[in-house]
Amino acid sequence: MSLVFDGVGKRYPDGTIALADIGFEVPAGQFCVVLGQSGAGKSTLLRCVNGLAEPSEGRVIVDGTPVEPATLRRLRPRIGMIHQSFNLVPRASVATNVIAGALPAISTPRAMLGLFPRPLRDTACALIADVGLGEEHLRRRVSALSGGQQQRVGIARAFMLDPAYVLADEPVASLDPQTSVNILSLIQRAAKERGAAVLCSLHQIDLTMRFADRVVALKDGRIVFDGAPGAMAEGPLRQIYGSDPAEKDQRAQKVFA
Repeated sequence: MSLVFDGVGKRYPDGTIALADIGFEVPAGQFCVVLGQSGAGKSTLLRCVNGLAEPSEGRVIVDGTPVEPATLRRLRPRIGMIHQSFNLVPRASVATNVIAGALPAISTPRAMLGLFPRPLRDTACALIADVGLGEEHLRRRVSALSGGQQQRVGIARAFMLDPAYVLADEPVASLDPQTSVNILSLIQRAAKERGAAVLCSLHQIDLTMRFADRVVALKDGRIVFDGAPGAMAEGPLRQIYGSDPAEKDQRAQKVFA
């Protein structure tokens, strides 16, 4: 049971190389942070897992099955997704947004008619409670919620089908520091309780050091570090973030204090 990147590369039609020869494996239950600046290839890497982007070279393998058009319908229920911008329907209720996470498992006509089986409805309600939203939130429009509450809805949605793998694409980029800690704690706890692996892209070193079991750092689409957070040193950080002394010292203080 693992998620494998086997020589994955991604080149866009204009010649831009987003990923180059990416190879690593995420075992069940691991919280793996993909660390890097904007444009490093983090989002592209995650999108290759759920079929939103297709590698130009290599392949992504989920539990022994390559991710490709013919297998996506079977694999998508095993892969949850938490988005940076929440990716919710603002005018819809919390309950409706959460149960939408079950769409890969039901037919399109039933989904369009809102005919979700009772067990899925019960699961949605339980997950909403698990992420700390009360019963009074079930029928509230998502647009009426704070950013932190909206991301809690996104987390609940991601776990609707009890996925083996959860992709979190900069899930706290638009949140304040304390809310960011709360959200990442929630993702970590929910995944651990269910034995799910998390592949989470971040650019914040302090949060990475706090939550990651493992760090895969990218620079210009290439892996420049792969290991335990405690093994990161000044050299890899300089590769990731450049050599500006003030920036380097500020980040190093957070990491090595």
